Amino acid sequence: MLSYRRRALFGLVFLLGASSVIAKDDIPYDGRKKCSGCHKSQYQSWKETGHANALDSLKPGVKTEAKKKAKLDPDKDYSNDKDCVACHVTGFEKEGGYTIDDPSIYTVGVGCESCHGPGSEYRLIHRTASRKFDSKGKATPRSVLEEAGEEFQFIERCNACHMSYEGSPWPNSSKPYTPFTPEVDPKYTFDFDKAVRNHDAMHQHYKLVGVFTGPPLPPFHQEFQKAAQPASEE
Repeated sequence: MLSYRRRALFGLVFLLGASSVIAKDDIPYDGRKKCSGCHKSQYQSWKETGHANALDSLKPGVKTEAKKKAKLDPDKDYSNDKDCVACHVTGFEKEGGYTIDDPSIYTVGVGCESCHGPGSEYRLIHRTASRKFDSKGKATPRSVLEEAGEEFQFIERCNACHMSYEGSPWPNSSKPYTPFTPEVDPKYTFDFDKAVRNHDAMHQHYKLVGVFTGPPLPPFHQEFQKAAQPASEE
């Protein structure tokens, strides 16, 4: 159930429009279990990606050569190191997100909310909008999702991990820096346009039925939808 403060914020959003946006830092994470209940095809696809298994790469004996190149100890367990974990889990140390002391299996890995933003508010809108579309055929403005904290541009969320290294051209780079830099290996050069098209890293995209309409649209939305397959109903 939403707190009184969050119910009040939602009221302001719908009364005042797009200028009233809930601060994303105040929104709790839900974990991917609640996302996967509806987005089954995306979830099954995501499970096969590197992002799904990101936390495993911090364990001893995994990615040995890459760690040696980055001057890390390949026999050390980095999965409890706060300087490393944040970019390998969802919502690190945020409300509802991953914590080292009490980790949830539904926030292990770089999951849905790592890209789409913490979902406890906009998930409710998805559910209500789907019911309205199914019963009345009416679409909901996509802008209300953004107002409830859903992310549509993604690039800054990607940069926060892939571009946050010492000497990075990204202006928001800050400590703790990633040791996996283009200087260590050119393969760590991050190109957002290529990354979002890489299905070894990102889930497959599936046909959207029209529950939401209008801006904002994610990058490459039309390109991905043109090539998308229908989602499984199982």
